[in-house]
Amino acid sequence: MANKNGPDGTGETGRGKQHEAAIRDDELERRRRELEASLASRRTDRLEGKDEAKAATGYGQALKLSSEFIAGVVVGVGLGWIIDRLAGTAPWGLIVGLLLGFGAGILNVLRSAGLAPQFGQGGEPPEPKK
Repeated sequence: MANKNGPDGTGETGRGKQHEAAIRDDELERRRRELEASLASRRTDRLEGKDEAKAATGYGQALKLSSEFIAGVVVGVGLGWIIDRLAGTAPWGLIVGLLLGFGAGILNVLRSAGLAPQFGQGGEPPEPKK
Protein backbone atom coordinates (compact mmCIF):
# COMPACT_ATOMS: atom_id res chain seq x y z
CA MET A 1 0.00 0.00 0.00
CA ALA A 2 1.01 3.58 -0.49
CA ASN A 3 1.74 5.86 2.41
CA LYS A 4 2.21 9.61 2.56
CA ASN A 5 5.86 9.25 1.40
CA GLY A 6 4.93 7.54 -1.87
CA PRO A 7 4.10 4.12 -3.30
CA ASP A 8 5.39 1.00 -1.60
CA GLY A 9 6.99 -0.38 -4.77
CA THR A 10 4.63 -3.26 -5.45
CA GLY A 11 4.06 -2.08 -9.04
CA GLU A 12 7.75 -1.58 -9.92
CA THR A 13 9.04 -3.48 -12.90
CA GLY A 14 12.75 -3.22 -12.26
CA ARG A 15 15.21 -2.75 -9.50
CA GLY A 16 14.36 0.30 -7.54
CA LYS A 17 17.66 0.89 -5.78
CA GLN A 18 19.56 3.97 -6.91
CA HIS A 19 23.15 2.69 -6.49
CA GLU A 20 22.51 -0.27 -8.83
CA ALA A 21 21.15 2.11 -11.48
CA ALA A 22 24.39 4.12 -11.31
CA ILE A 23 26.41 0.94 -11.87
CA ARG A 24 24.23 0.05 -14.84
CA ASP A 25 24.67 3.57 -16.26
CA ASP A 26 28.44 3.24 -16.00
CA GLU A 27 28.30 -0.10 -17.80
CA LEU A 28 26.11 1.37 -20.56
CA GLU A 29 28.46 4.34 -20.92
CA ARG A 30 31.44 2.00 -21.27
CA ARG A 31 29.66 -0.07 -23.90
CA ARG A 32 28.66 3.08 -25.79
CA ARG A 33 32.29 4.25 -25.93
CA GLU A 34 33.40 0.83 -27.20
CA LEU A 35 30.74 0.92 -29.89
CA GLU A 36 31.79 4.41 -30.98
CA ALA A 37 35.41 3.29 -31.22
CA SER A 38 34.41 0.24 -33.26
CA LEU A 39 32.28 2.34 -35.62
CA ALA A 40 35.04 4.92 -36.03
CA SER A 41 37.51 2.22 -37.05
CA ARG A 42 35.04 0.80 -39.57
CA ARG A 43 34.39 4.24 -41.07
CA THR A 44 38.08 4.73 -41.80
CA ASP A 45 38.17 1.28 -43.44
CA ARG A 46 35.24 2.29 -45.59
CA LEU A 47 36.94 5.53 -46.60
CA GLU A 48 40.09 3.66 -47.56
CA GLY A 49 38.12 1.15 -49.67
CA LYS A 50 36.94 3.75 -52.16
CA ASP A 51 37.14 1.27 -55.04
CA GLU A 52 34.08 -0.59 -53.73
CA ALA A 53 32.15 2.67 -53.44
CA LYS A 54 33.13 3.67 -56.97
CA ALA A 55 32.03 0.28 -58.30
CA ALA A 56 28.63 0.61 -56.62
CA THR A 57 28.29 4.14 -57.96
CA GLY A 58 29.29 2.92 -61.42
CA TYR A 59 26.64 0.22 -61.39
CA GLY A 60 24.04 2.75 -60.32
CA GLN A 61 25.07 5.13 -63.08
CA ALA A 62 24.97 2.33 -65.66
CA LEU A 63 21.48 1.30 -64.53
CA LYS A 64 20.30 4.91 -64.71
CA LEU A 65 21.69 5.46 -68.21
CA SER A 66 20.35 2.17 -69.56
CA SER A 67 16.89 2.85 -68.14
CA GLU A 68 16.93 6.33 -69.75
CA PHE A 69 17.71 4.77 -73.13
CA ILE A 70 15.17 1.95 -72.83
CA ALA A 71 12.44 4.37 -71.73
CA GLY A 72 12.99 6.52 -74.82
CA VAL A 73 12.79 3.54 -77.16
CA VAL A 74 9.70 2.08 -75.45
CA VAL A 75 7.83 5.40 -75.54
CA GLY A 76 8.71 5.89 -79.23
CA VAL A 77 7.57 2.38 -80.16
CA GLY A 78 4.39 2.77 -78.13
CA LEU A 79 3.46 6.05 -79.77
CA GLY A 80 4.26 4.63 -83.21
CA TRP A 81 2.07 1.60 -82.56
CA ILE A 82 -0.82 3.82 -81.40
CA ILE A 83 -0.50 5.97 -84.53
CA ASP A 84 -0.54 2.80 -86.66
CA ARG A 85 -3.75 1.62 -85.00
CA LEU A 86 -5.49 4.98 -85.27
CA ALA A 87 -4.34 5.97 -88.78
CA GLY A 88 -4.02 2.48 -90.32
CA THR A 89 -0.49 3.14 -91.56
CA ALA A 90 1.09 -0.10 -90.32
CA PRO A 91 4.10 -0.64 -90.08
CA TRP A 92 5.34 2.88 -90.88
CA GLY A 93 4.21 4.51 -87.65
CA LEU A 94 5.98 1.81 -85.67
CA ILE A 95 9.19 2.19 -87.70
CA VAL A 96 9.22 5.98 -87.40
CA GLY A 97 8.37 5.75 -83.69
CA LEU A 98 11.24 3.29 -83.15
CA LEU A 99 13.72 5.60 -84.88
CA LEU A 100 12.49 8.66 -82.99
CA GLY A 101 12.54 6.73 -79.72
CA PHE A 102 16.10 5.58 -80.42
CA GLY A 103 17.18 9.17 -81.01
CA ALA A 104 15.34 10.38 -77.90
CA GLY A 105 16.93 7.60 -75.84
CA ILE A 106 20.42 8.60 -76.94
CA LEU A 107 19.66 12.26 -76.20
CA ASN A 108 18.38 11.28 -72.72
CA VAL A 109 21.57 9.33 -72.04
CA LEU A 110 23.75 12.24 -73.14
CA ARG A 111 21.79 14.66 -70.96
CA SER A 112 21.94 12.35 -67.93
CA ALA A 113 25.67 11.90 -68.37
CA GLY A 114 26.10 15.68 -68.58
CA LEU A 115 27.48 15.60 -72.13
CA ALA A 116 24.63 17.56 -73.73
CA PRO A 117 22.91 20.72 -72.45
CA GLN A 118 19.47 20.42 -70.92
CA PHE A 119 16.45 21.61 -72.89
CA GLY A 120 16.36 25.41 -73.04
CA GLN A 121 19.98 25.83 -71.92
CA GLY A 122 21.92 26.75 -74.99
CA GLY A 123 25.67 27.07 -75.17
CA GLU A 124 28.52 24.70 -74.58
CA PRO A 125 27.95 21.41 -72.73
CA PRO A 126 29.75 21.13 -69.39
CA GLU A 127 32.95 19.17 -69.07
CA PRO A 128 32.35 15.44 -68.46
CA LYS A 129 32.63 14.21 -64.88
CA LYS A 130 35.65 12.10 -64.05
